[in-house]
Amino acid sequence: MTRHGELGTALHRWRDRIAPAEAGLPAGEPGRAAGLRHEELAQLTGLSVDYLVRLEEGRATSPSVQVLTSLARALRLSDDERRHLFLLAGQSPPALGRVSDHIPPSVRRLLGRLPGTPLGVHDAAWNLITWNPLWAALLGDPAADPGRGRNAAWLHFTGRPGRVSQTVEQEARFEAALVADLRSATVHYPTDVRLRFLIGELRRVSDRFAVLWKSRITDAHDTGTRTIHHPDVGPVIVDCDTLTVPGCDLRIAAYSAAPGTDAADKLRLLDVIGTEMAGLTEMTGMATDMAGMAQEPAPAAGTVLDDSGHGPGQGPGSGPGTDPGPGSSPTAAPEPADR
Repeated sequence: MTRHGELGTALHRWRDRIAPAEAGLPAGEPGRAAGLRHEELAQLTGLSVDYLVRLEEGRATSPSVQVLTSLARALRLSDDERRHLFLLAGQSPPALGRVSDHIPPSVRRLLGRLPGTPLGVHDAAWNLITWNPLWAALLGDPAADPGRGRNAAWLHFTGRPGRVSQTVEQEARFEAALVADLRSATVHYPTDVRLRFLIGELRRVSDRFAVLWKSRITDAHDTGTRTIHHPDVGPVIVDCDTLTVPGCDLRIAAYSAAPGTDAADKLRLLDVIGTEMAGLTEMTGMATDMAGMAQEPAPAAGTVLDDSGHGPGQGPGSGPGTDPGPGSSPTAAPEPADR
């Protein structure tokens, strides 16, 4: 099959998987074939039906960047699918602007269905963006460490105290894999300022990171044992796996223990503790919200609130003490990260 034939096949497959309702169109009559019709895709993209048919049949062979961008948006392609679309069309994939912290619903379901496994989800820059209660119970609650306190590379290379210990060989491979991941992220997200500041700061404060960065070393995360030194249940020896999610740049760190081991018993105990603490945290948060609502004065007459309940000039996070988020840029610009 030629490249143009592969492009048509891919477009047909992506069109077939989207229901009209998902694209904001009327659902259509009962019993209709699955997917978007050419007429519906034309409505979403502004392209003609004839041109879309010729694309799928391989008779239109040079779609422009604008056409491909419109198709990727209408077909709701993932980042990897978007890159694949551009390559099939003979175009250079456009650079992505910023590291995404989007977590697909399937990954959120995974977190909910594996209560006995500590799971932490990281973005392409290794910022921890969500975790399950057992992760917090085993490693400490990340909610208490905003900003770079949730970035695995920053915590490791700046020598922040933690509960995890590794052998010298495991640590060397872990460091090499982290640096390789960050270098890959700079290729995929060349204009992400937060990522560039993170790497520049790491090169400034960590000689070890600077050496690895300049060496352009490459490595991958391996499965290995880690010892978690827990303050209540003592050492917990677990296996560590780093999983990637197809179609996005998420990394899921998962800890597990073989059934019947001392570590498995400790994880079960921590799972109970974690669930109880999560419920307590939720109740505390609800009580705090209710107290805030009771003390918050009513808006002045005539004040127009937006959908989130904020008045003019009061966007989310506009108040004092707002944390800038993982990987936020410092005030002074550090040395930029070269390639």
